[in-house]
Amino acid sequence: MASPDKDLEPVLDKDGVRLTVDDAIATVTLTNPAKRNAQSPALWRALTQAGRSLPGSVRVVVLRAEGQSFSAGLDRQAFTPEGFDGEPSFIDLARGSDAELDATIAEYQEAFTWWRRSDLVSIAAVQGHAIGAGFQLALACDLRVVADDVQFAMRETSLGLVPDLTGTHPLVSLVGYARALEICATGRFVLAEEAERTGLANLAVPAAQLDDAVRDLTAALLAAPRDAVIETKALMRGAQERSYEDQRTAERASQARRLRDLAGVGD
Repeated sequence: MASPDKDLEPVLDKDGVRLTVDDAIATVTLTNPAKRNAQSPALWRALTQAGRSLPGSVRVVVLRAEGQSFSAGLDRQAFTPEGFDGEPSFIDLARGSDAELDATIAEYQEAFTWWRRSDLVSIAAVQGHAIGAGFQLALACDLRVVADDVQFAMRETSLGLVPDLTGTHPLVSLVGYARALEICATGRFVLAEEAERTGLANLAVPAAQLDDAVRDLTAALLAAPRDAVIETKALMRGAQERSYEDQRTAERASQARRLRDLAGVGD
């Protein structure tokens, strides 16, 4: 992909993550194409920091990656006895207490949770491989636009692990329990046509058109008033947990807030 943020001064640029902000649009870019943007605890901390660094003007966050692959997943160095420099290896983590291990995984998950904040809409622009943690990072976003060469796969099970970076909930929500289980348990590839057909991707386009497609979607999102988008996102997010009648009630309450705001009438 081209680099739409190349002329902007980075707010953050460390450990394979670059954040740039252009008024209402923030772009988070994975910047280690030589390693196919493989992930590490340092990268996850940088992603968490990127989320905390967003100014209040940001309405849309675009997640993209340099090179031919979005992210090949967890850097296999994590499974070696030496692990990463300055980091406990996964073998060391496994020897810790349940509480310590739980706290460490929860910290890693923070890199994947902020993308669904109520005041933002996040878009993952995905090309090439999005494997394991890479798949889960794409799933962390509200929307996904994919290139026609995309290859999603959840390979954790083949390593004797489970997906633990917040990807299971959105995957089941998007494609249903049976397909999500089959995708995770087999570790097979999901290509662009299936991703779009099953709702995993909002749009699949030729790789050369990926930037333009994301740019058009971003512009469409920004065309609507911010508060209306926030209220609509909250309605959509809560619909899965609410009954039909409860959703009707939530719709009425949200619309009442919008009408009062538009009319300049307080609660």
